[in-house]
Amino acid sequence: MINPAHDPQAITRILFQDFPLWMMVVFYISAVAAMAMFVYGCYIQVRKYWRGQPISLKQMQQRIGLMLRDIVSHRTLRRRDTSAGIMHAAIFFCFATLFVGTATITLEYDILKPIAGWTFWYGDFYLWFSLLMDLAGVGVGVGLVYMMYRRKWLALPKLDYHRPDRQTAEPDYDRSWYRLEDWLFLWNLIIIIVTGYVLEASRLVWLQTDHLVWDYRWWSPIGTSVALLMHDFGLSAQGAGELRYYLWWFHGLIAFLFIALLPFTKAKHMFTAIASLSLRNAQPTARLPLTDPDAETIGVRSITDFNWKQLLHTDACTKCGRCHEACPANASGFPLSPRDMVLTLRELSNNTLQGRKIPMVDDLKAVGDGVNQIRSETLWSCRTCSACVEICPVGIEHVPMIVEMRRALVEDGEMDAAVQTALQNVQKKGNSIGENKRKRAAWTKKLDFTIKDARKEAVDLLWFVGDYASFDPRYQKVAQSFARILQASGINFGILYEAEMTAGNDVRRVGEEGLFEHLAETNIAKLAACEFERIVTTDPHSFNTLKNEYPDFGGNYDVIHATQLVEQMLTDGMIPLIRQANRKVTYHDSCHLGRLNKEYEAPRQVLKKIGVEVVEMPRNQDNSFCCGAGGGRIWTPDPLDMDKPAELRMQEAAQIEAIDAFVVNCPKCMNMFEDAVKSTGNDDKLEVIEVIELIASCMQLESSESNETDTTTPTEISEG
Repeated sequence: MINPAHDPQAITRILFQDFPLWMMVVFYISAVAAMAMFVYGCYIQVRKYWRGQPISLKQMQQRIGLMLRDIVSHRTLRRRDTSAGIMHAAIFFCFATLFVGTATITLEYDILKPIAGWTFWYGDFYLWFSLLMDLAGVGVGVGLVYMMYRRKWLALPKLDYHRPDRQTAEPDYDRSWYRLEDWLFLWNLIIIIVTGYVLEASRLVWLQTDHLVWDYRWWSPIGTSVALLMHDFGLSAQGAGELRYYLWWFHGLIAFLFIALLPFTKAKHMFTAIASLSLRNAQPTARLPLTDPDAETIGVRSITDFNWKQLLHTDACTKCGRCHEACPANASGFPLSPRDMVLTLRELSNNTLQGRKIPMVDDLKAVGDGVNQIRSETLWSCRTCSACVEICPVGIEHVPMIVEMRRALVEDGEMDAAVQTALQNVQKKGNSIGENKRKRAAWTKKLDFTIKDARKEAVDLLWFVGDYASFDPRYQKVAQSFARILQASGINFGILYEAEMTAGNDVRRVGEEGLFEHLAETNIAKLAACEFERIVTTDPHSFNTLKNEYPDFGGNYDVIHATQLVEQMLTDGMIPLIRQANRKVTYHDSCHLGRLNKEYEAPRQVLKKIGVEVVEMPRNQDNSFCCGAGGGRIWTPDPLDMDKPAELRMQEAAQIEAIDAFVVNCPKCMNMFEDAVKSTGNDDKLEVIEVIELIASCMQLESSESNETDTTTPTEISEG
């Protein structure tokens, strides 16, 4: 690689070649000033986070490991937007390479050489270094140009910052400064990259007679290509020297400006996003945070009531809009965008917590109708489905923040009348529907056998039935089918009868933490008096709470969802199938079983084993679209002039050809989609049916009152 006639140590680049001393002094003063501004900016940000509430951090080693995996793979950025993920990876890794390269030069020139006389930036190392830096610059440049193209020419709706929770005339509706910030960020980096190449090219033209430079020019292929263009356009060595002189300072000052302003601009996501991923909770929505029982008030009223991790989350947001795009409330026209909520809290924290002193309490209010405040109707629009949390590439946990603000609203009595009624029903009668608790097991009277009372005799399987399976006429049929399946399969099971109270999943997610804790403690006390091996439930909401949240109150159980149980039973040959279903359906992943608990396969395996062909929805598994019932929204009527999430989902299903059923595994999904299939005019095309009902049909255990209309011709299963 190196001509034997050349001294390898002479093959390098002289940083301040032909610069007078005063220029070098000015350069270092500028560099120190930029770094001082950077450190000061970081201090302001850290001080801002520190003004939030403290939290305990556990399993940090595991969390950091997951963060490193996600950064290296860029998994979270490639999901559902592959092109953006790939281009971001090009920018990230190539920018990191340029940063390491710059740090390497600093290490030799400013530390090792003056202190110990060590040098290494020459010869073969220098040549490979030059090639790598040149190629890394290309990677950054290509990625940045794509991001510009994406914003300007693709004009993706999710990158429109107009807020759904504000009217056009309101001062914080437009947020045009965020678009300006995005473009300044992109152009700043583009200018740094382009001027770097032009600077390199001007040096090559300037030193074209120096064989130690010119003979090795192709180790900087991009810079050399630009240099040849300059030469062809008649740029002389003297002219290139003058251009290099001025461009050197312009390039350096632009780079210093980027460093100095990094903690105050979008660029800080390079640090906050990594920190946010490192602090990510493994179950942010499945297991909501506990409250302090000794606190005077609960929930979040002021920006300082958020913990410091949540304040950091607001700065980690890159405004990518993936949560905005995934949100069922936003898609249905409700005044909620998870991204805009996070940005509102960011603006509030920046305006109030970055100064030397914290303002008065009224200026810190997070919930209200003012600028930089979250409105109550925005918070009540949330379905707590966790679609936003699931897709966020930087690990922001939106739902716990929403629930924390709801807790304060509930404590202050600021809630919809229908929510208040449901909570009163739970408090007085143990269920949200308002039925007398003595009627909870009335559905069992239509069975031709008696279900054991788990309070009075030991059972292998304790079935936690849930409100809708107990009281909703449509889902009572599912409960009866499940009971028949268990009975026919020889399972020793029982229920709590009227002693069961709602598990409290939705109670907790609307923000009534005190009532939830009462429910949890009461149910745990009743379960403690029973003898059983594990708990099963047909309700994913109850499944989630019993499995993930009751352990915080001393209720540690082996909890299984009905579809998981029947999948095991089918595998073990415990379910006596009489026929195959021979149906073609689409399947809906419920949020609490799927996204919150990552169970996607069991229901699909059940359907496959009973002869059902599943045609997947365009949005399925972790990208499933919520029915709209979660977070207490099933208790609140949606406006008639707005599309319901369930209607949007049913319209999506109706586009799939040759299917005859829409299969669910959740009582709330059943309730929402039974209405949606009618309101969208698809009731003559699609039947909304439960997985459990299909199994019962294949076992020929249908109730005489079943509303199932099976238009297919089942295939009998021969004996043996």
